[in-house]
Amino acid sequence: MSPFLLTRTLPEDATDAALRADVLSGLTRHPKTLPPKWFYDARGSELFEEITRLPEYYPTRAEREILEERSAEIAAASGARTVIELGSGSSEKTRHLLDALPELHSYVPVDVSESALTGAAEALLAERPGLSVHALIADFTGGLALPGTPGPRLVAFLGGTIGNLLPDERATFLNSVRSLLSPGDALLLGTDLVKDEETLVAAYDDASGVTAAFNKNVLNVVNRELGADFPLEDFEHVAVWNREQRWIEMRLRARRALNVKIRELDLVVPFEAGEELRTEISSKFRQEDVREELAAAGLDLAQWWTDAAGRFALSLATAV
Repeated sequence: MSPFLLTRTLPEDATDAALRADVLSGLTRHPKTLPPKWFYDARGSELFEEITRLPEYYPTRAEREILEERSAEIAAASGARTVIELGSGSSEKTRHLLDALPELHSYVPVDVSESALTGAAEALLAERPGLSVHALIADFTGGLALPGTPGPRLVAFLGGTIGNLLPDERATFLNSVRSLLSPGDALLLGTDLVKDEETLVAAYDDASGVTAAFNKNVLNVVNRELGADFPLEDFEHVAVWNREQRWIEMRLRARRALNVKIRELDLVVPFEAGEELRTEISSKFRQEDVREELAAAGLDLAQWWTDAAGRFALSLATAV
């Protein structure tokens, strides 16, 4: 069997320290915010998998359609011998791309979850005995030191996750990716596209309430990990389209005035009735937006693929 290496670049207590810092910073500012990465404990990950199967939630299906139909073109354009996937999770959708690369030597999944990386690697190696997998337990937003693998290398950032970053965070991220690329390397970027408001809002506020449960789960995480007493029944899920910023905002709105105690931070957080806590933004893009943001980071938009309905895009960018 091909080798599997797992490298930890985060301290063992990094997740706990980051959660404490994010909760303290986000809940003592106005308006209050929490980063969306804290949705994804075991229950949150289960709920998100359920979301991806909902009729209203098109991004996962649209991106999978592109990967199923265009992976051969992506492979030919990149010629990659190494695929580096940021925020790899289960690595499920990446399989189409890996199978299309005839000269593929190495796969480098990057994620903060050791269990996700190990599970994905075991499945991949069982199916592809010639593949070398070197997994990194790392936060891709904090800068990366990549293992030595053969080029050309393709850095994949899929799922539209870049839309969860604020504009200045996206600029920092794209610059960090550019610094990883050598001549001949490329970035494969997934972006959700601007469309009508009704479709967008429905994707983040489904009729069956799965997204509402997913949104509220971040309060469960804070309650469990930091000894907080958020009463979930006193918060309602809200999804709105911000036309000016061209992003969806997910929020939790307090149904009544209340004080939340967070024992591990020795903190009391007051909420007014109707006050909202923003838990996620999800930016939507036009092709010219993607081109401009890539160019600002020294990347050239070389290829652009969308699903048949034009809902989602994968773009291939190379270093200028």
